[in-house]
Amino acid sequence: MTALAERSDPARTAPEPTRRTELAAFLKACRARVSPQDVGLPPGLRRRTPGLRREEVAQLAGVGVTWYTWLEQGRPINASDQVMTAVSRALLLDEVERDHLFRLAGLPTGELSDLICPSVDPAMQVILDGLATMPAAICNRRYDVLAFNPAYDALFPGATRATAPHGRGNSLWCALTTPDCCNPFLNRDDELPRMVGVLRAAYASHVGEPIWENYLRELCAVSGRFRQLWESQQVAPATTVLKVFRHQAVGEIRVKASYLTMPGSPEVYMVVYTPEGRLDRERLEWVTAHPDAPVADHEHH
Repeated sequence: MTALAERSDPARTAPEPTRRTELAAFLKACRARVSPQDVGLPPGLRRRTPGLRREEVAQLAGVGVTWYTWLEQGRPINASDQVMTAVSRALLLDEVERDHLFRLAGLPTGELSDLICPSVDPAMQVILDGLATMPAAICNRRYDVLAFNPAYDALFPGATRATAPHGRGNSLWCALTTPDCCNPFLNRDDELPRMVGVLRAAYASHVGEPIWENYLRELCAVSGRFRQLWESQQVAPATTVLKVFRHQAVGEIRVKASYLTMPGSPEVYMVVYTPEGRLDRERLEWVTAHPDAPVADHEHH
């Protein structure tokens, strides 16, 4: 088994027009989600669109209406971290959304997002290989599956094998494009909004990069569900969550997905699935011991 990490030039930044366009769209989406009552303002009359007006955001942030309007229009203006902090507070952004806003504005977030590790840390590969019955994989921030153990391959084969949708080893692509009738990932309605939110948060560090732009363009083309979620401008953190899979031989398998990172490797992470209960553990052990058993009772060609 080999693991290949994506390579990126730390000095490369997104083209300014593209980044400003993303910043404008994100600000508009966030403003639409905040009602006047949320920030202690009277509801007012004759509101043509939901959410706050631009002048209300400017008032709450203590900035000029013209300046904020230009910011939301994507004009090439300068914004300090103090001013953008005020804007983030006015829009009631959480920590993940604030960091996303700062990246789009070209401001430092205090993270290691610019330090790109050129290869998967050997320690991560050793840990991955040592997890016998716990499905585990090494992925990048686009959900490309770079390396995996047999348990992960048996549970989620569409994300790892050459027969994966469109020939891609990518967990998000598999979840979105595999037909419902034979998709092993059951609780997609709950998980897809979060997964796309995590992807959008990561995208802020890669706006304008051809490999990212092509990936997003192709996903939008093949999945209306992804396009809808992507356009919502929601961002989310990567946290431990419940994932439910199914296998025709054993039924449902419930696991907790934990995301592990290592210092200096912000573009690569390890996901480990731990069974939630005894029955889940037994079913997972059976699936791992029978890797050739098909996940579904039919295939799509």
